[in-house]
Order: sequence, then C-alpha cells, then structure tokens
Amino acid sequence: MKKFTPYTWFLFIVLSLVGVFLFITPLNTDDGIKVPIAILANALSTQVASVIHWFAFFIFIIAAVGAVIIKFVPEKKERSIWDSLFRVNWFWTIMRILAVIFAAMYLFQVGPESFTSDYTAGLLITPDGGLVTMMFSLFLFAGLLLPLLTDFGLLEFFGSMMVKIMRPLFKIPGRSAIDCLASFVGDGTIGVLLTARQYEEGNYTAREAATIATTFSVVSITFCFVVLETVNLNNYFFSFYGSVILVSIILAFIMPRIYPLRGKADTNFDGSIPDEKREDVPEGFNAITFGLHNALKKAEDNKNLGKVIGSGLKNVLEMWFAITPVIMAFGTIALVLAEYTSFFKILGMPFEPILAALQIPFADEAAQTMIVGFADMLLPSILGAGIESDLTRFFIATVSVTQLIYMSEVGGLILGTKLPIKIWDLFIIFLIRTIISIPIVALISHMIF
Repeated sequence: MKKFTPYTWFLFIVLSLVGVFLFITPLNTDDGIKVPIAILANALSTQVASVIHWFAFFIFIIAAVGAVIIKFVPEKKERSIWDSLFRVNWFWTIMRILAVIFAAMYLFQVGPESFTSDYTAGLLITPDGGLVTMMFSLFLFAGLLLPLLTDFGLLEFFGSMMVKIMRPLFKIPGRSAIDCLASFVGDGTIGVLLTARQYEEGNYTAREAATIATTFSVVSITFCFVVLETVNLNNYFFSFYGSVILVSIILAFIMPRIYPLRGKADTNFDGSIPDEKREDVPEGFNAITFGLHNALKKAEDNKNLGKVIGSGLKNVLEMWFAITPVIMAFGTIALVLAEYTSFFKILGMPFEPILAALQIPFADEAAQTMIVGFADMLLPSILGAGIESDLTRFFIATVSVTQLIYMSEVGGLILGTKLPIKIWDLFIIFLIRTIISIPIVALISHMIF
C-alpha cells in the first residue's frame, strides 16, 4: 500500500471522527435524542427566530427573480456559480415564484384562509419551528460540515467492508451504509443531502441514488417519540420503533427490485457508465486494507482545506436558493389539499375494505389516514389521535413512519435536489410502500395488542 503523510492520516482520522460525531452520534437533550448537527441548527434557529422568516422570504424573492433574469442571459460553456444558483427550467422557475406568493400570503395574511393558516403555509414558514425556516439553519451547518463525512475518506473506508451486505441485499454501494446510518440516527433530510452530494460527485448511479434517497432517508428517532406522543402510546416505544425498523428493512429489500426504482438508469450524474468492478477488492488487498487505501487517497486529494470550505459555502447557497423554495411551494400545495379538501380522504377510501379484512378496528377512520401522510408526516397521527383503539392508533403511527415520502419534508427536499426522481415517482413509491406496509404492520399490531 502506498505510504501517506502524517497530515493525510490526520485528515482521515480526525476530521472523519468529527463528522461521525456531528452527523451520526445521538445525544440526549431536553427535546429528546438528537445528533449534534440538529442541536446546532436548533440553537441557531432559536437565536434568529425573530427574523428567520423574513430572511427566508428574501431568499425566495432572490431565487425567483434570479431564475427569471438569467433566462435572458446566454449560457456560457463553463457553468458559473450564477448558473448553479439560478439557471433552472420554467417548471422550477414557476415553483420559485409560487414559493414567494405562498410565503407573502402567510406573512402578510393576505388571501384565502387556506393559504394563510398556521396549518398550511404557516407550518412551513412560521418563525417558531417552521420546517422551511428550520431548513435554513440545518442547510447552513450541513452544507459547511458535510465534507467531514464525504471528503476525507470515511465513506471509502466503510464502503469496501459493507459492499458484501449492501450490494446483494439492497442493490446499492457499500458506502451507502453511512447515508443510511445518518438517516436512522440523525434525520432523513441529512440522508437526502448526503445522497444528493454523492450522486453529483459520481459516487452513485441514478438508480442507486434514487433508491437510497427514497428507501433509507427514514425519520429520526426524535420524530418517532413525537408520533407516539401524538397518538398517546408513549409506553410502546420499543415495540413501535422495532416494528418501524423491521418493516423498513423489508421494504428496502423489495423496493429496488420493482418499479419505479428498478427502471432508473445505472448511469452516473454526467451520463457516464460506472465501472462494474469499482467495488471489487484488487489482488494484494483485503476489504479493510483496500478501504483504508481508498480513504487515505480521498483525504490526500482534499488536502486544500480552503477549497473544501469554499465548496461547502457554495453548497449552502445552492441549498438555500434551489431547495427551500421547492419545499415551500410543494409543501403548501400538499397541506392545503390535506387540510381544506377531500382529496386525500377520497384517495384513502379504497383502503377501508382492506383494513376491515385485516380486522383493524375503526377501519373507516383509519383508512382516511393512509394517503394523507404524503402531504405531511405528522398528519396521519393527528387525524388518528382520537380513535378509541390502541391497536388502530399503533397501526396508523407505524404505517405513517414507514411511508417515508412526505412532501412537506423529504419529498419536497428530493425534488429540490438534482436527484433523478419526479413527483410522480415519489407518489408511486409512497403508495407501494403503504400497500406493502399495511398487512405487515397489521400482523404486528395484532400480535402486540
């Protein structure tokens, strides 16, 4: 194995350990179990709570105006930072404009109640815990600090060791194990950001990136506590979380093998075809020494910390300008449909006879919660909280967490990145996950209750 300098070893070991601590290490806080990166984001959000919603509104305006103006500027061969921030097609330009409109309607309380309510646009941009406003803080730290996980060899080191597990079971690279762990312990949004970055850097194919983002970006342990508290089943946490993990693993095995993930192209972000033997351990190495060699080589390639920091700042701006407006636009539309129309209730009606056949008490009320989770992750538990059956509330809570795709969070975030996933893909994946989860969770629920 090639000899590396002490400085390269320092970059790999120390900076990677700092990344593990920030993104993957669970800590007990007054608000439950959280990873340090989320604690930092929460602390910043608290400090800037009085102005963060106006800052978000300002960013939305710049994102929309910039997207319109740059359409009249000829594109050059070399893509500039302005192209990265503002050069999007007309569909995404319209989404940015809608983000401005929806935010303005709520902030100035102008327009129909459905758009000025605290339960629709307010759920996203309110200064006190709004999802989009929280994202600005999270993206600041994630953008600057994600290189600690991605740029100094951690993924390369574990990749060669985990490939014999992740590839045959889930049809994804070994390095994705860190993405999955970051989601399980930290938050699904962190997993999506990590996956998007790896895809753009050519480490995942379109199929692999789509699989990881929609299959392993699970909700955090902290949110699971919130769900159980909402349905008043705090005493069942271990049964609940164990059920979530079991069902999530079963779904992770099935989803990559069926439509639509199976049909995604096995090509890199730039359209190139990856080397089929890129994860094979060459002669003279074993899984550990090959992983260590790749890790140190990655760290050596990123010795210029100034360049890494500059890239991180660019990531922050891209997240702010490209992703947050999309979450605002899609999230608001989905929440308005959920709160003020019968759209999701009608979509949930076909599930009533299925739940009745599975002997779920209050099947008619439970059926209404099966599709509404596509709008927001907490809506099913809120709607099911008053059902007078512990079994049914447990069933609703567990299914809602395993559904994974929520337009007000992970779904909107995925659409805002360059991941190869359309909104139709997201709905189909959400629907399939729901259909597969229902009988498994029903069986578990009857065993517990």
